[in-house]
Amino acid sequence: MKVLLFNGSPHKNGCTYTALTEIAKTLNEEGIDSEIYQIGIKSLTPCRACSACAKLGKCVIDDDDVNNFVEKCKDFDGFIFGSPVHYGSACGGITAFLDRAFFSALLSGKMDYFRHKPGSAIVSARRAGTTATLDQLNKYFTISEMPIISGRYWNMVHGHTPDEVRQDEEGMQNMRILARNMAWHLKCQEAGKNSGVPMPKQEDIVITNFIR
Repeated sequence: MKVLLFNGSPHKNGCTYTALTEIAKTLNEEGIDSEIYQIGIKSLTPCRACSACAKLGKCVIDDDDVNNFVEKCKDFDGFIFGSPVHYGSACGGITAFLDRAFFSALLSGKMDYFRHKPGSAIVSARRAGTTATLDQLNKYFTISEMPIISGRYWNMVHGHTPDEVRQDEEGMQNMRILARNMAWHLKCQEAGKNSGVPMPKQEDIVITNFIR
């Protein structure tokens, strides 16, 4: 079993990375492999809402790593997306990236890369905006039939530098608790699969507009 840890921060080894490495260490102790995916600082084009991915089988924008990322996700059993707080919400890079990744997966018939796989969001901030950012990121999971894994508190760490984050004892403890809960959920899913518990029945998508 393997969990993808998504670092949405433009800083490769910053505060968000510090929290993710604590998660990775704990997952390893629980016998779960993990890999940190770094979004980097390359320019990202936001979703054009063109729906071309339904015909192409991938996002029409192909000059960044979004399409490669979607294909990569089919080999993972769980996901943890991390973002710093910028202006009280998730940073622009992760928003542009995940909007396109999840929307193109939906329209191109690749939602099984995410569906029923557990997901979680973590955020880092100097001071405020954390809960709003968590609410924002969790919506990618709730629209994709992904169980949300929580910790003992909201999944956040505080600090202006990695060293300050490491001093946030409660926040770092919660990263470990979150990792153990993720490991436990994955092991339960595996046990259910091995025992013959069927996956939930899928229905055709029904879309209802509110204009009468």
